[in-house]
Amino acid sequence: MSVSNGMMGDVVTSRDRSLDIAVTGMAARFPGPRDLDAWWDSQLHGNVHSKRYTQEELLAAGVPAPLAADPDYVPVRGHLDDWDRFDHDFFQIRKRETELMDPQHRWMLEVAWNALADAGVVPHDDTAVTSVYASMTGSGYMRAIVRGTNSDPGLLDDLIHGSEPDFMASRIAYKIGLKGPAFAVQTACSSSLVAVHLAVQALLSGDCDQALVVGSGFDYPQAGYLHTPGGVLSATGVCRTFDRAADGVIPGSGAGAVVLRRLSDITEDDPEPYGVILGSAVNNDGNAKAGYYAPSTAGQERVIGAALNAAEVDGGSIGYLEAHGTGTRIGDPIEWAAAATALRRAGARPGSVAVGALKASVGHLDAAAGVAALIRALLVVRNGMIPPVAGFTERNPLLETENCPLYIPTEAIPWTGEHPRRAGVSAFGIGGTNAHVLIEQAPPRERSAVEAQAPPERLVLLSAADPEALDRMADDLAAHLQSHDPDLGEVCATLANGRLALSERLAITGRTSAEIAKRLAARSGVSRGTAPGTGAAPVLFLFPGGGTQRPGMAEPFTALPGFRRALDRCLAAFATPQAERLRQALYDPDFPAAELNRPALAQPALFTVGYAAATALQDLGVQPTAVCGHSSGEITAAAVAGVFRLEDAALFITARGRSMQDCPEGAMLAIGTDAKSAVALAEEWGLKLDVAAVNGPDSCVLGGPADEVDECQRRLGNTFFVRRLRYSHAGHSRLIEPALPALAEAMARIELRPATMPIALNVSGRVVAAGTQLPRDMFVTQVRQSVLFGAALDALAAHLPGALAVEIGPGRPLSPMAEAAGIPAVALDQIKDASQSTALSGVGALWTLGQPVTPADPTGAGRRTRLPGYSFAGPSSVAPEALTAPKALASPAWDPKRPPAPTPLPEQPEPKNPAPADPTEGVTRIWAELLGRDDVPTDADFFAVGGDSLLITRLIRRVNSEFGIRVPVREMLAQRTLSGHVAVVRRVRGEADAAPAGAS
Repeated sequence: MSVSNGMMGDVVTSRDRSLDIAVTGMAARFPGPRDLDAWWDSQLHGNVHSKRYTQEELLAAGVPAPLAADPDYVPVRGHLDDWDRFDHDFFQIRKRETELMDPQHRWMLEVAWNALADAGVVPHDDTAVTSVYASMTGSGYMRAIVRGTNSDPGLLDDLIHGSEPDFMASRIAYKIGLKGPAFAVQTACSSSLVAVHLAVQALLSGDCDQALVVGSGFDYPQAGYLHTPGGVLSATGVCRTFDRAADGVIPGSGAGAVVLRRLSDITEDDPEPYGVILGSAVNNDGNAKAGYYAPSTAGQERVIGAALNAAEVDGGSIGYLEAHGTGTRIGDPIEWAAAATALRRAGARPGSVAVGALKASVGHLDAAAGVAALIRALLVVRNGMIPPVAGFTERNPLLETENCPLYIPTEAIPWTGEHPRRAGVSAFGIGGTNAHVLIEQAPPRERSAVEAQAPPERLVLLSAADPEALDRMADDLAAHLQSHDPDLGEVCATLANGRLALSERLAITGRTSAEIAKRLAARSGVSRGTAPGTGAAPVLFLFPGGGTQRPGMAEPFTALPGFRRALDRCLAAFATPQAERLRQALYDPDFPAAELNRPALAQPALFTVGYAAATALQDLGVQPTAVCGHSSGEITAAAVAGVFRLEDAALFITARGRSMQDCPEGAMLAIGTDAKSAVALAEEWGLKLDVAAVNGPDSCVLGGPADEVDECQRRLGNTFFVRRLRYSHAGHSRLIEPALPALAEAMARIELRPATMPIALNVSGRVVAAGTQLPRDMFVTQVRQSVLFGAALDALAAHLPGALAVEIGPGRPLSPMAEAAGIPAVALDQIKDASQSTALSGVGALWTLGQPVTPADPTGAGRRTRLPGYSFAGPSSVAPEALTAPKALASPAWDPKRPPAPTPLPEQPEPKNPAPADPTEGVTRIWAELLGRDDVPTDADFFAVGGDSLLITRLIRRVNSEFGIRVPVREMLAQRTLSGHVAVVRRVRGEADAAPAGAS
């Protein structure tokens, strides 16, 4: 039927999609490339990501020399680089607490964080109730620490909380701020896929709005393993799933996480899901199998059938199966038969379902195996490519072939089966807890039509907890943008709305992903800063005056949301003809500069731009604590502080500009020296110039007749910095005195209101408090008096220590003055490129300094997309108690500067006994110790009196070790009685004793 869910277009299907669950985010640390895209590419190439350790590496890792030299020790593992590194500062965890945390707890925090980021979910966000389901392997790390500790109760308590499964889900919830239920799910190898099933049920029952499933697998130390004849671990160190040469699995290290939400809750703004969970099922084999550790065809078949029923799909629609795939000669055929039967019964055609086996590539990730398999299957249905089974050579002859729906891909192949693409994922735990999940590619989004037009400038915001991480993230983002070229609006929306703003920040503007990538890689045009931990600094708005105007000066601010609206409101306060001329001057870069340099147009234009930009900036969340304007900019400052109503400010600035323009023309010269010295030089040269402004101890402006200003500039030459202002009149000089009567008349029609915030005044160089009623004549006489801007800045610095100045107007003439007064400054108009809107750069700079900019507006609209996650790279953290200095290291490869590594012990230490003189005595004692009973009859069947497949492998190991022989596994399985085992040992020992010296 036709279903619409708000995110996707109408999808015609026979299924009811109301119970479907979307996978919205995922993250992982698996053996192989750390980047998930690169890891997926390695899967398509069939790469094996295991490591064969050298003897030196084993000893350095802490493997005892006798164990490493044991002929049954296999020095191979699915290796995870940097297993011991953890960014504990990021999660605000003490170094000592980190040392006592099992690495699995650490990995799960990091992959959980990045999975949520991948889903566009901001940590500590209460808009959705998020539950946590976490699974981990038993903590070998904790056992190592316990062996090396003095059993201090406080230390052991910390150790338990940092390593036991009970606390991992709640730790994730606590550190990331998740308010839903938090559970540990432990069913051995199927743990994390069972957790997925439970999370799905919780979403469907309404227990949560979102679920985070995390799994990890690790054995400490990360090294090889002891192969037991007849056991599940490979003797060759290669996992060959479904292969003729299969002899078992190898262990691996890793962690993975997925984020789940109801498909019906996905909105247009959410990232496109990786895929959809259609149904899932779990069960247990019960006792209908050979032993506790044995797999069951019936149980696996039932769980796959139940998942198909729950998903309401037939087997003919399944094109891929991510198998449990341990690579054992017996387990593989059992799984193959169960899956083939279930799928065939559900309608799958012969040879229609490709089989995948992740363990052949990365080893068995134990509790994380299920979620890892799910991640791989999701990449299959998302990308439409089926990876080969890594290392496959020849089909296991025990796998059924007749009418079988399963086949083994030997190379990467495109999906050619049914659509939408559907796949199954299996995970089977020791003890018989089976899980199966059915997934489907995400329904396609409806793509909105994009009009052909120049892309707008956008603001890209990136943050991290430390500068090094920020650099790594900038590099990762640059590489991602370069290789994927995503829509820049989606990139900006993801970073602004789907990531937590951390203290170290970077902002950059651009119009395309390629442009941003290039600038990030070169760190060109980038603003960087640190958000204060004590909160945002108080902000001072600074407004420039005459001489800073330029044609088209409004254009840089049009990228600010709300600026055009605020500008229109300002222009509406002026008479229509004047407003239209102002609009032309503000937007047209080719407007006659000479006309704009005259006070009648320059002052209203500067006021309009400054007031509108200040309004837009306040709408973005940046609120001034105090204001100050330079010359005519003081009218803008007073209007922002509520002293003038907008209409009154427009009236007065118009009168101010016109009355000054009616005065005799003149000029102004900025000079890089103190006012007293500048005046003395002018007087020495017989020039009648006035001090128009004192901008600092070494900066002033002289004004007067143009010819005298020209002469002054000529005589000064290169002695000081000098700059002629772009202005037709000499403000604040004796030439302006004729304007005073007209200004007084205009002011008489205006009602001034008390200031809503402190203002630093030009006439006095002092700060007046909020609530002050300013005198009317101040704004009249201000045009003739010197502008004491430097003193005003000094007063602001004293009044608001630690403040940040924001210059609002064309260019940045006031920012150096503020910085000279000890006030950090950001100019809203960065003037980087006249062809590019630059006010967004100023907003970005404010954000990097911790100002409360509302990022959704300046970054622009767009749905969230997939971007690289947080770049974790903390220090190595291993508890000293877990480390034991290796012994007898004669290899030159040993590095004495390397910290000592842990020494593992067998899970259950075997008793040290001398070689038994009599096989009957020795075998009987071993039976008694393993079975826990002394009264075993000689004709007792080992399995009938409590033994199982795992215990008999330990029995064989004990026999071989204590008697110094190697008994045939098959013979011990065939001769299952005590007397039979004694006979086998007696025969093999006799043959060994009779062999010639040196024979093998």
